[in-house]
Amino acid sequence: MNVSPIPDTNIYVLKIGGRQLDDAGFLERLGGAVRELHRAHKVVIVHGGGKAIQTWQERLGLEPRYVEGLRVTDEDSLDVAEAVLSGLINKRLVALLLNAGVPAVGLSGVDGGLVRVEKMWHPLGDLGRVGEVQEVAPRVIHTLLESGHVPVISPISIGSDGLTYNVNADHVAAAVAAALRAERLYFISDVPGVLVAGQPVRALTVLQADQWIEEAIITGGMIPKVRSAVAAVDAGVPQAIITNLDGVLKGEGTAVVSANF
Repeated sequence: MNVSPIPDTNIYVLKIGGRQLDDAGFLERLGGAVRELHRAHKVVIVHGGGKAIQTWQERLGLEPRYVEGLRVTDEDSLDVAEAVLSGLINKRLVALLLNAGVPAVGLSGVDGGLVRVEKMWHPLGDLGRVGEVQEVAPRVIHTLLESGHVPVISPISIGSDGLTYNVNADHVAAAVAAALRAERLYFISDVPGVLVAGQPVRALTVLQADQWIEEAIITGGMIPKVRSAVAAVDAGVPQAIITNLDGVLKGEGTAVVSANF
């Protein structure tokens, strides 16, 4: 992906994950936080699905299957994922933001051909309708941002074969942030950053992040968050910041940056 080295210093992308979507307290504070951030910045939100996809699979009698921990998305499961992500979750987030005075508009990677993907292949098995991001065409996002709106994006995206695919929301957030030349991509967590001795580290280079994972300084659930931040920086995002909702407003958290930043 070709990305201009000059970021748009007014675009912030927020990635909201499943654990946050399942937290009623987080959702209660989200609208006010985005409203405050939107006063000074153009804001884009990319979201995952939380436990809702699995809940609806179980209600419909669909058994989740995995290949090396990766969820297999067959056609029936893709129908559920698309309905939940682009329908239920997306519209609930938009309604929440609108009620907080944020001019939110919901869309997915399919709308306007926003996110183009190819089927993701795995050597140990077929993952089904799981996509890997190839290209982002951000015109529809720019149009919404210029008109003062906050795009809220579901990671369901479109393939070159014309079919829809389920895509990892972290990957979509990184690709969207890179295509927009966003100044910052926030991975919103339930902790204030990468903690060492109980305190959040202000910054990590990509090299340091890899080393700290190998040395078990970064452990557990923080590992996938840091790896997602590293992937975003590798895609061209100047800063990928791991923080909580308060940290977004206060400018706090752990910023993963390239060595040359």
